[in-house]
Amino acid sequence: MSNEQSQRIRALKVYEILCQETDEDNPIGTTLLISKLKVSGIECDRKTLYKDIKALNDYGFEIMCTREQSNKYYVVSRKFDIPELRILIDAVQAASFITPGKTKELIDKIASLGGSSRGKVLKNTTAFNTIKQKNEGIYYNVASLDEGIIAKRQVSFAYFDYNDIGKRVYRKDGERYIVNPIALVFNDNNYYLVCYNDKYQNISNYRVDRMEDVRVEDAKITKSECTEGFNLAEYRKQTFSMYGGELTKVEIAFDKSLTDVIYDKFGSDVRITCVADGWCKVSVKIVPSPVFFGWCCSLGIKLKLSAKIGEDYKRFITEIVDKFS
Repeated sequence: MSNEQSQRIRALKVYEILCQETDEDNPIGTTLLISKLKVSGIECDRKTLYKDIKALNDYGFEIMCTREQSNKYYVVSRKFDIPELRILIDAVQAASFITPGKTKELIDKIASLGGSSRGKVLKNTTAFNTIKQKNEGIYYNVASLDEGIIAKRQVSFAYFDYNDIGKRVYRKDGERYIVNPIALVFNDNNYYLVCYNDKYQNISNYRVDRMEDVRVEDAKITKSECTEGFNLAEYRKQTFSMYGGELTKVEIAFDKSLTDVIYDKFGSDVRITCVADGWCKVSVKIVPSPVFFGWCCSLGIKLKLSAKIGEDYKRFITEIVDKFS
């Protein structure tokens, strides 16, 4: 190895140690830094260390120095700020599709981006009351599905539900589903594959944690009118809990006090019209489903649906009442 190569490796190791073990509250002195390099099999003296740190600063790595009895060094600039890392850790904790083992692994990796001292604080988080999935194969599923989306190839998989004793029961007697992948979507604490189904000629959604043995097929994806100009953001607003079905234009009348609720559900760009007696209305495109009707029920008498969808809603409520009356 040439002297120039050795210098580059040493300088990169210096920066790695500073990133992992320092911040403005926890700088490392020259002697300790040299000893840590030695543990890694790299010999270095004070003069050489000063040159390496100067070279790193010259190339924009921004290593800070406090001058006391001896110089102490630390790194401030990082790819993620501490609040950003906290948000990422909370998101991992809250996501039910991430298994307990993978949750711990991801939290450790995210926390390490803040340095060892702050990483310990970040890992000391309040656990969310989230029921975690136990299907460790989800990560292989995601990798294969991503590969299919990028390569624009069909994917296939077995799909299952759980029975009353927690055993897998495969749909279609274990026959493999073959679909055209469009995107992966996180919704209601689960990961879904949005895809076009040739057999039914529609957009379908499948939970990634309910897939088994995902494979990327040789066949290219089938293009259709459904997928041309597909807008994932709009699709997420129109679909409640990823229920598939026919897109329907619905007029919703609601009490003015629910304005924020409507904006939260359908986006701030929807056009709301105020009508008489403190009521408003909005027209949106949604996929009717039990989950949509359940959301309507949660708003009680402050919400009304028009035309046929209103009749379907009344029937939904009546069937529940009749069942338990």
